[in-house]
Amino acid sequence: MMQTKPREQFIDLYYEDVVIGDEVLSDSHEVTTGDVLTFADVTRDRHPLHTDEAYCKNTSFGRTIAHGLYGLALIEGLKSELKLYENTSIASLGWDKVRFRQPIFPGDVLHVRVVFDSKRESKNGHGIVIEKTELINQDGTVVIDADHAAMVRKRPQAV
Repeated sequence: MMQTKPREQFIDLYYEDVVIGDEVLSDSHEVTTGDVLTFADVTRDRHPLHTDEAYCKNTSFGRTIAHGLYGLALIEGLKSELKLYENTSIASLGWDKVRFRQPIFPGDVLHVRVVFDSKRESKNGHGIVIEKTELINQDGTVVIDADHAAMVRKRPQAV
C-alpha cells in the first residue's frame, strides 16, 4: 500500500531514504499553445499536428496536440521541482517503458505522480532507484507513463 506523507519528507532523498511504495505528487502545469510552439522550435519538430490548427481540424484529434516528448520532458521538469534528489542526484540513467496513452492538448492541466518502485546498489557504490511515473491530466487520465532510473548518493558513513 502506498504511503501518504507530506511532500517535504521527499526532499533531498539519499538512497537509504527511499521507501518502496511511497508516492509523491507534483504541482500542476497548464499547457499553453506557446509551450507547444516553443518546444516545436527548440526541437525542430514542427509537424502540423503540433503547429497547424487548420490541418488538425481534419485529424482524429480535431485540434493541435503537444509532442509526446514534450510530455516526457514535462514529467522530468515537474519531478525536478519536487527536489527529490536536489543535492543527492548523481545522474539520470534513462527512461524505460515510455507510453503515450492519450493526447495532450493546449489547456490541459497536468501533474506527475511518482511511485518508488524498486532500488538496488550500483556496482560503484551508489544507489539506483526506479520510479514509476505518470503524467495525469485534469480529468484524472494518465496521458503518459514511464519508468525512470535515477542514480543517487548513499548516505555518508559516520566517522
